[in-house]
Amino acid sequence: MSERMRQDDKRGKNRPPRSDKRPFKGKPKKWDKDARSDRDKPRDDKWRKDKSSKPFKKRDDRDRKSADGRDFKKRDFDNKKRFDRPRYDAPRDDKAPREERGPRPSLYGFHACREAWLNEARTIKTLFLTEQAEEDFAPVMKEAYEQGLKRPSITTVEKHTLDRMLPRGAVHQGIALIAERLDEASIQDFIIKSKGQDKTVLLMLDQVTDPHNVGAILRSACAFGADGVIMQRKHAPELEGALAKSASGAVEHVAVAYETNLSRTLEELKENEFFVFGLDERGEREVGDIMRNNTKGNHKIVLVLGAEGDGMRRLVKENCDELVKLPTSGALSSLNVSNAAAVALYALCK
Repeated sequence: MSERMRQDDKRGKNRPPRSDKRPFKGKPKKWDKDARSDRDKPRDDKWRKDKSSKPFKKRDDRDRKSADGRDFKKRDFDNKKRFDRPRYDAPRDDKAPREERGPRPSLYGFHACREAWLNEARTIKTLFLTEQAEEDFAPVMKEAYEQGLKRPSITTVEKHTLDRMLPRGAVHQGIALIAERLDEASIQDFIIKSKGQDKTVLLMLDQVTDPHNVGAILRSACAFGADGVIMQRKHAPELEGALAKSASGAVEHVAVAYETNLSRTLEELKENEFFVFGLDERGEREVGDIMRNNTKGNHKIVLVLGAEGDGMRRLVKENCDELVKLPTSGALSSLNVSNAAAVALYALCK
């Protein structure tokens, strides 16, 4: 044999091809799926010569044992009546389809439910209370009875039941109720009301969608005496749930108008002698100078606030008569939209 043939033999070039009938030696490799000790034997019992040997079983079909020692096979899991275990983590109502949830509480929290319970314009269907919350809510029920309000009887529930009925993480304080929505206000209501007042202050929220921020703004509007809030119908949260909880009952006292086009709404308000200010950090004057130096000499004001980050949209900003800013001078010149609304309302309504 020549030297080259010896080298090729070492490299494996002259070796005969591996036959499938070659006996298997060693542990099967992961890459060799067909490497089994009985690989040369047919797997079909019909053609098997040695009837005494058992056919090869797949791993999933082998017998297993449960935790309590019972023998069962994989197909036994299909028997739901036999192996059905109790559900300790039943699905919550907020994950179920809307048509299967049933009536859900629209308001929760002590202050939100208290103001709704004492509001004669609010129609309440069901009141849910835990045993601990019944004692705290008893004076409110007595006050409503003295006022002659028609209210339903209470429904006592457990705390975990309220947790399942409300969204995850809701701080309900052991009280929730199902109530109908309040009647919406309109721009014409604000215009008519302004004719009999010396000063009218309205807030307009341009795509402020966070319910916690909107609820805090409604609370500030109620505290400082604003006459109403205007929001876009498409990009605005509903006046219930987390918004009403953050507002602490201000939903029952502040009129809210939903409009489709805020730019046209501003044009209509300006035609009725309203002066529109947009709150922007690039404004020339401060918000406190509005009441002292009003260019039109009237006290019909609309204050527009934009969403955090993006601010007011272009068309809404163009329809503002003037841009004003807050008197901030610290390292952080911007505030949360709800905090900015509280500072601006204090300057306008004091």
